[in-house]
Amino acid sequence: MAAVEAPYEIPADVSAALDPHERRLVLDRRGSTVWDVGTERGRYAVKLGYPSVPHAWTALAPAREGVVLRQLGRGEVSYGDWEHGTWNVQPWHQGISLYDRWRPHRAEGASSEPDLADALSCARAVAALHATGWVHGDVQPAHLIIGAGGTALIDLALAHGGEVPAAYDFRYRGCLVHYESPEISRSVLETGTATPSTASDVYALGASLFISATGLRHVPYPDDASRAEQRQAIVDGPHRPVDVPGVLGGLIEAMLSPDPADRPTSGEVCAILSDAR
Repeated sequence: MAAVEAPYEIPADVSAALDPHERRLVLDRRGSTVWDVGTERGRYAVKLGYPSVPHAWTALAPAREGVVLRQLGRGEVSYGDWEHGTWNVQPWHQGISLYDRWRPHRAEGASSEPDLADALSCARAVAALHATGWVHGDVQPAHLIIGAGGTALIDLALAHGGEVPAAYDFRYRGCLVHYESPEISRSVLETGTATPSTASDVYALGASLFISATGLRHVPYPDDASRAEQRQAIVDGPHRPVDVPGVLGGLIEAMLSPDPADRPTSGEVCAILSDAR
């Protein structure tokens, strides 16, 4: 299936089922078009997947995520096929990403110690997923949406933990490299694929907290470095010094341990943050 032009409109049959009274384009890149849609029943995210260069699997990602969300009981979720790939419809999560939430802490002269309540809310979202037997596989600040009722951990297309129909499944080839753990990066470099774990999710959460607090990637490499060069930098280490003050700094340091066995679990991260508040 060849890569095709975007953005795409919501397929006619999906639109007819939703009967939207408003819609807003949220994302259009790397094989994914996402719409924020308002209906009489509420707000929904509509995701359309299509092949991207060089990844054909992006066409399957929305349906795969739909399968995962259904198994997790995440509200009214539907998914299916369209002419360029797959789609899903899921409840919209109102809020702000962790990175945007902590933007004031990255301003010159601002306090560099973010609110531990935000960190705890994000950690609880990851721990809640782990408690179901699933791992996320793509934890990053943009996928931690902090709202009035807590944090929603979104974008579960790469999650592992249950059965996925072969028609919608694909092998895990890593995630956004800025948040990959050394064992994930090493495996992708050596074999082209990897297996995400609760420990790699904890590492990714630590890297997410670090970049959101400081504006810096946890491992330095040039902006124009190739994916292979980025991954090799993560494998080679070490990560940047964690200069976030207080309990959060020490916790991030532990979460970024190169040895998965030395990292705290997501539940332990929650306990440490809860005790520190």
